[in-house]
Amino acid sequence: MKHFGIIVSIVLLSVQALLAQQRPNVVIFIADDVSWNDFGCYGNQEVKTPNIDRIAREGLRFTNVYLTASSCSPSRNSILSGRYPHNTGAAELHTPLPAEVPTFPGALKEAGYHCVSAGKWHSGPHAVKDFSLLQSKGNGDGGEEQWVNVLRDRPREKPFFMWFAALDAHREWGENQYAGSNPPDAISPPPYLANTPATRRDLAQYYDEITRFDTYIGEVEEELKRQGVLDNTLIIIMADNGRPFPRNKTRLYDEGIRTPFIVKWKNGIKVQEPQVSESLISVIDIAPTILELAGLPALPGFQGKSFSKVLKEPGRSFRNYVFAEHNWHNYEAYERMVRTKDWLYIYNGRPQFASSSASDIHRSPAFQDLVKGYQTGELTKAQQDNFIQPRPVEELYNCAKDPYQLTNLAEQAAHQKERQKLKQVLKNWIDQTGDTQPDHLTPADSDWFSGKKLDTPLVRGEMPGAGSGAVSTTNKGPF
Repeated sequence: MKHFGIIVSIVLLSVQALLAQQRPNVVIFIADDVSWNDFGCYGNQEVKTPNIDRIAREGLRFTNVYLTASSCSPSRNSILSGRYPHNTGAAELHTPLPAEVPTFPGALKEAGYHCVSAGKWHSGPHAVKDFSLLQSKGNGDGGEEQWVNVLRDRPREKPFFMWFAALDAHREWGENQYAGSNPPDAISPPPYLANTPATRRDLAQYYDEITRFDTYIGEVEEELKRQGVLDNTLIIIMADNGRPFPRNKTRLYDEGIRTPFIVKWKNGIKVQEPQVSESLISVIDIAPTILELAGLPALPGFQGKSFSKVLKEPGRSFRNYVFAEHNWHNYEAYERMVRTKDWLYIYNGRPQFASSSASDIHRSPAFQDLVKGYQTGELTKAQQDNFIQPRPVEELYNCAKDPYQLTNLAEQAAHQKERQKLKQVLKNWIDQTGDTQPDHLTPADSDWFSGKKLDTPLVRGEMPGAGSGAVSTTNKGPF
């Protein structure tokens, strides 16, 4: 009987190892505060990202993937749960994912995956149970130093899911062995920022942190290759929100809400032309896609849909619309967005406030350069947008012709048909998903001009969606 038990154990281990080989491993690299066009493979010639660029050539690069919030924790909670921020119960910054909201790592873990989060953790205490290991210590200034270690220490008989969450490129800029990799003099700021030495230096330090993020991705891929599991590992490279600069992070323009999205999986994605997909995808679609590829059903609460067919047919159409929201992130806010391939429509429920970002951005050299220009009357029209008060209730942009979204067409007679169409689509989404606009939202906790914390303690207001019980709805909204 003793020998029989040993034989059974060996057989079970062999079966587990075989299943581990058949089911894909998954590694998600998620950058902290990086815009969609800040990797070389997206046309940015001012930043050095050789590993990411190579992986993009060897895999599939998406150009129309959109976040549901340009704010750290609401965005990450949305990705993990496959739900819109107001449907997670954690729509504002620093609010935890409730215990009753399941995540796709939890489903993977229950199905036998070894699930690890290493680096930044921003989802609160309840979601920790959905991971086999939460590596929150010893991650280094950029959040990446334990990535290779947790890969080496994993149980080899199980398939694995790795949520590699960098702190790069979040402010404030820390120690970085790649400092100087991206010279300030070679940088041309976008038109809504000041073209000054301080702003160029600010951008250069941001790019240096992206270069560090890129380096660790290369090290992880080498470890996957050394272990012989690279070919059956689905690699995703993305970000949680836009770059930490004015008019980017927290905002609903493309450089705030659009994410880089690169997928490589040799066993599942056969590289051929085109290697680029323009399919419109929301990050809430990631969760059902990964579960399908792992042979698991989507969770009932998912509001996204699987785009697995797009991985095999990059030119395939998927969504007609993506939606996103801007809620409290140091400053009171309520904005909602619907985006199609070519058009962007934004509704602003708090037009009395000037355009806000995060308080660390308001303290930044780039923002303070704009403040100086505003005070001396030297800003261009694009740069003045940060200071408009009150703001328009509605914004409409032809993104195909206006990639920076600088010319608001909402009041122009020639575009009323498009405005009314998208306004109705957004209203349908708000109604169907149980979104609400509370009278008493969380107020600002920081001074707008300086970014310094206010002396008064923060008292949170009502969470969007709370009044309708949006956390329990399963309605997906328009697709």
